[in-house]
Amino acid sequence: MATRLIDTSFVPQLLKLPYRHVWSDYDDEADVLYLSFRKPQGATDSIMESDGNIYHYRGDQLVGLTIMDAHRRMVKPSRQRRKKPRG
Repeated sequence: MATRLIDTSFVPQLLKLPYRHVWSDYDDEADVLYLSFRKPQGATDSIMESDGNIYHYRGDQLVGLTIMDAHRRMVKPSRQRRKKPRG
């Protein structure tokens, strides 16, 4: 079986989160990433902020985050190589 390398550049940001556990689900058809900081999440309120993310709360505690268009928003566009002019 071939080994597939994973880009771990996200780890420092993950370790900065004030949560010990983070559960994730990704819906590739909808391009939505779901992050939960409590299981069960049990959100009592959800708010879409100006950044386009949906924040889920149980009382005053943040228990989850929904990132819409996750792939499009989080993946850096690949650099296109410029062809050198001939001549």
